[in-house]
Amino acid sequence: MLRFFICLMMLCSFSAYAETLPDPAQDVKLSKRPGKETIVLAGGCFWGVQAVFKHVKGVEKAVSGYAGGEANTAHYAQVSTGETGHAEAVEVTYDPSKITLGKILKIYFSVAHDPTMLNYQGPDQGTQYRSAIFYSTPEQQKLAETYIAQLKEAELFRRPIVTTLEPLQTFYPAEDYHQDYLKQHPYTPYIMINDQPKLDNLQKEFPKLYVK
Repeated sequence: MLRFFICLMMLCSFSAYAETLPDPAQDVKLSKRPGKETIVLAGGCFWGVQAVFKHVKGVEKAVSGYAGGEANTAHYAQVSTGETGHAEAVEVTYDPSKITLGKILKIYFSVAHDPTMLNYQGPDQGTQYRSAIFYSTPEQQKLAETYIAQLKEAELFRRPIVTTLEPLQTFYPAEDYHQDYLKQHPYTPYIMINDQPKLDNLQKEFPKLYVK
């Protein structure tokens, strides 16, 4: 409930960068065959991050959950203390024949969250809201490192990028009531203030990749 009331007073800003972000200079090519690959991304409350990727062409599934801590603390009440090591994260499952990891990272840095906020996003504060990419392969790690370096060199953000790269141990799906939260509660003030603008920006910045 605290999150609900705080969000009435604070507006999540996506003004950290001055212009549209570039495509990754290094990226994988689209696969010639359909398949399934996953990447785990954290960027504040998982409601908004999940909602963004649920509307991206080529993404087959986006699940809210926890990453960075142990199984026995992968529960909302405990993660919310900020003492478990977990981040609220989203497991993005995509078809590499339809979208590349580089494009997913571009969306992540452009509209899914603000990568210059250290351990908070909008009204939410704590290490559980950190900006983090949980990689599961050396290729994912390399692509993320390269793109972050590219963005830093281009100096497009008004503040330093603080996104961490962390090896994925295990991803733990969140409780059922957190899944598709934006879709289930579109008119709650928190969603309207903090998360709906992300979807609007996705449609504006990536019209060819936006799906209803």
